[in-house]
Amino acid sequence: MDGQTMTTAPVLILLGPPGAGKGTQARMLETRFGLVQLSTGDLLRTAVAQGTEAGQQAKAVMDAGGLVSDDIVIATLRDRLAEPDCARGVILDGFPRTTVQAQALDALLAETGQKIDAAISLEVDDAAMVERISGRYTCAACGEGYHDSFKRPAQPGICDTCGGTEMKRRADDKAETVASRLEAYHAQTAPLIGYYEEKGALSRINAMGAIDNIAADLGAIVEDATAR
Repeated sequence: MDGQTMTTAPVLILLGPPGAGKGTQARMLETRFGLVQLSTGDLLRTAVAQGTEAGQQAKAVMDAGGLVSDDIVIATLRDRLAEPDCARGVILDGFPRTTVQAQALDALLAETGQKIDAAISLEVDDAAMVERISGRYTCAACGEGYHDSFKRPAQPGICDTCGGTEMKRRADDKAETVASRLEAYHAQTAPLIGYYEEKGALSRINAMGAIDNIAADLGAIVEDATAR
């Protein structure tokens, strides 16, 4: 598909827990297919900075310490989808999170004759994910990444890259915190999985494999979505 002109503008959703690689894969899809990754957090911040009508509404809510309503998020998304760079297709990351939001998104897309072409669930093994995330640490001096099981420094406690001896771990990478985040994700996302499965739009990918293999599987889904 590379180098060819897309005949349709696919709308994709990436579902997956923290650490599943959504960001990495989304960037690879952007590069390969010219898709635009849309994160609701980024959209809201941009709308606020630009002072759009939806952005002004969002700012008022956020300044008051409240949660931005689905209506405001949808309005922000509507504005963004109308911009020229989205004509090649988009990847939604972080939205929808509930079936109510999914229904609102369907209604928004229907305004322009679009629909969700694929909701892609990056499937993970929870126990392996806890080990993968909780074992991460970095060199405090240069940021080189290491892992308790998969990538240790050649000399214990000494960074291979810069020779630094201070290592740090993210506070939310503790095993119990990761397990809690995974549990919350599954509880929140289970209804969405069923929603898109019923619509025939759900695809599942094993996200425990090699990055390139996952990218190949995702690429095949995008190609299929644009060929419909």
